[in-house]
Amino acid sequence: MKNSTKAHLALLGANIIYGANYIIAKGIMPNKIGPTSFVFIRLACCVILFWTIKLLFVKEKIERKDLLRLALCGLFGGAANQMLFFHGINLTSPIDASIITTATPIVVLIFSYFILKERITKNKLSGITLGSIGAIFLIVYGNKTDGTSSILGNLLVVLNASSYGLYLVIARTLMNKYQAITVVSWIFLLGFLYVLPFGLNDFLNTDFEAFTLNTYLTIGYVVLFTTFFAYLFNIYALKHLVPSVTSSYTYLQPVVSFLIVSILAYVFMQEAYAEDINFIKILSCFVVAAGVYLISKPEKKVIIKQ
Repeated sequence: MKNSTKAHLALLGANIIYGANYIIAKGIMPNKIGPTSFVFIRLACCVILFWTIKLLFVKEKIERKDLLRLALCGLFGGAANQMLFFHGINLTSPIDASIITTATPIVVLIFSYFILKERITKNKLSGITLGSIGAIFLIVYGNKTDGTSSILGNLLVVLNASSYGLYLVIARTLMNKYQAITVVSWIFLLGFLYVLPFGLNDFLNTDFEAFTLNTYLTIGYVVLFTTFFAYLFNIYALKHLVPSVTSSYTYLQPVVSFLIVSILAYVFMQEAYAEDINFIKILSCFVVAAGVYLISKPEKKVIIKQ
């Protein structure tokens, strides 16, 4: 099997995991655990997992000149990205969050232009505009609808998508030089150090006696699948595919999220989730998707060059 095929399969698996995570992670916040404490546990556990593998199997050192880029990856891909996501999903609808996250390819395109010197065509510029309109409309609409939508939560998810998009572009500059496990190990170690001053107190004040089996299973899913496997899948894909392709797979996430929310709403009769599905949100999803289609559509004529 070609490495590019493996990379695409890795992205498929990662984004199915992410799509389910919107509902799974929200299920225990904030009743069982706060978002900051959740991120603290997530990062701490994955630091142990990644560094155990690295120390046992990968003997690779980081050059001093790459430490700044790793520090930025740790900030945007490890700390800020996760803090913004968990605080955002704690406040808003899983549907809203999954749709807004589809703006990530647009963010990646913008940062790729400035950092990787990728060209921006007329179609890509139109796609950025259209996708942004869809995302902004959903943010504003989130304050006027029923269900679990929230304008603040939606805004935090937008910032999360921006942070993650910047991380993908910066991480790409490291993947031609180091193995995936080396990069992701440092990202999580540095990310944990960023979160430590904010998360330690929340972690110590968490009421672990109130945790149920479902709570532990949810945390286990987020740590093992959403973090450990998904980050490995994504960082592996970055080694073989450009960031714009990697980020485009985020459009699977709303599909997975819609399916799970629909099951919760109409099979298990949870009314709050039923109110999260409506024509406006579906329309916003299609507007953002149309923007991405324009971005990915090939075009010979380039209107902006380096």
